[in-house]
Amino acid sequence: MSLSPQFGSLIPSQAQEILNSNYLQFNSNAAGAQNTNSFAQQYLPEIYEQEVERYGNRTLSGFLRMVGAEMPMTSDQVIWSEQNRLHISYQGVAVANAAGTTSTITLFAAGAAGLQNVISINDTIVFLNPATGAESKALVLDSGAYAGSGLAAGAIVVQPFDNVQIGAALATVGCKVFVYGSQYQKGQSMNGAFAAGGANQGRISVEPQLTQYSNSPIILRSQYVVNGSDMAQIGWVEVATEDGTSGYLWYLKAESETRLRFEDYLEMSMVEAEYNQIPAVPTTSPGSEGLFAAIQSRGNVEVGFTAAAGLDEFDAILKNLDTQGAIEENMLFLQRQTALDFDDMLASISGGYAGGTAFGLFENSEEMALNLGFSGFRRGSYDFYKTDWKYLNDASTRGGVNGISSVEGVLVPAGTSTVYDQVLGTNIRRPFLHVRYRASQSDDRRMKSWLTGSAGGAQTSTLDAMEVNFLSERCLITQAANNFVLFKGI
Repeated sequence: MSLSPQFGSLIPSQAQEILNSNYLQFNSNAAGAQNTNSFAQQYLPEIYEQEVERYGNRTLSGFLRMVGAEMPMTSDQVIWSEQNRLHISYQGVAVANAAGTTSTITLFAAGAAGLQNVISINDTIVFLNPATGAESKALVLDSGAYAGSGLAAGAIVVQPFDNVQIGAALATVGCKVFVYGSQYQKGQSMNGAFAAGGANQGRISVEPQLTQYSNSPIILRSQYVVNGSDMAQIGWVEVATEDGTSGYLWYLKAESETRLRFEDYLEMSMVEAEYNQIPAVPTTSPGSEGLFAAIQSRGNVEVGFTAAAGLDEFDAILKNLDTQGAIEENMLFLQRQTALDFDDMLASISGGYAGGTAFGLFENSEEMALNLGFSGFRRGSYDFYKTDWKYLNDASTRGGVNGISSVEGVLVPAGTSTVYDQVLGTNIRRPFLHVRYRASQSDDRRMKSWLTGSAGGAQTSTLDAMEVNFLSERCLITQAANNFVLFKGI
């Protein structure tokens, strides 16, 4: 007799004996053979329970925790004001020869947006040629800033102190003009009606100007879903995750990684966010201004920094910082190739540089394992602390196998600004870079998570699943962006 169906191609017999019909032949694997068992099937597989961490720490967040802070807000928009320059200067002023030594200078063309003539009669000014370094100093005899003057609004009349034509001394159409003081005769009053030559003429009141900036928060959401049946069919795996979770997990491993990825998104969005230029529709978010966008719009951009350019190119960055806030301590967050370029630049100027390697510094010597990296250095009056930014190196984000990236690093000032906090009702010091998130006494949207569904402890709907929801509403405030530097490859 035979059994139907025949499991494993075995036909039972009445006697306990070895027959071709009931003997497992593990060496018969030919195509079309009756028995296709593998010889290895007589053994149980050896299973590694522990998950292999082949990518190390996969999380990317941490940058903003190092350089910024987080503070609540209650509005749809954050507005802050930044100081403008204290002193009076004009760039790109056209200077030409004129008859005699007295010259009429046009500071800016009529109708120029955002420009105002605030130079008074009797002011003393300097003309500089940025190309040659030539200069000339003069006294202001008349200014179009006065209502009674016959000059155009953006024009002044000057008399050089050396009695030489301004155009002859500078011969340029791109001068810089700035006020360094004033000169009055004995007993000369600053009050009275306008008179030719500036006699008895009042001074122009210079009002402080502030520049306002704003940013809006964006809403970030994510979700992890596991159905009830999969929750009841447990498959364990031993893990050690980046958030400190360790031990044996099943579906909670996927939930943990979803949370880690969302926390990375919170920081990545603050770095990468852009204003939305899509025509306004009801479903369109206005977007937000991230770190990269703020620096490119209001900060400094260095393109193509390499070790070959060396110290000269870096010194040019320092000279530009001198014209800005000149904050002494700064942090460099760099991708791998740019970090190596900084190491090579610093090593090449050290006193023990020989054959491409710096000896004799930081206890380096030819007889020991070399420390070729620099974590910090001082140049001029500035201190720099250098570190790798994993976000720019990770292959799943901005990292590239050939070391070329559109963004290669960022210089962040370590200073703070004093502002009035309406929530706290007092003046507080804030980093130039900080995150604002929506929160009130009834709801905190810094990082929300909640369960929905009917499985895993959630009993909020008829859905046979557990939904883990994540939400945050936040924006990045980049104050004094003129002190930041963005390193770009292209």
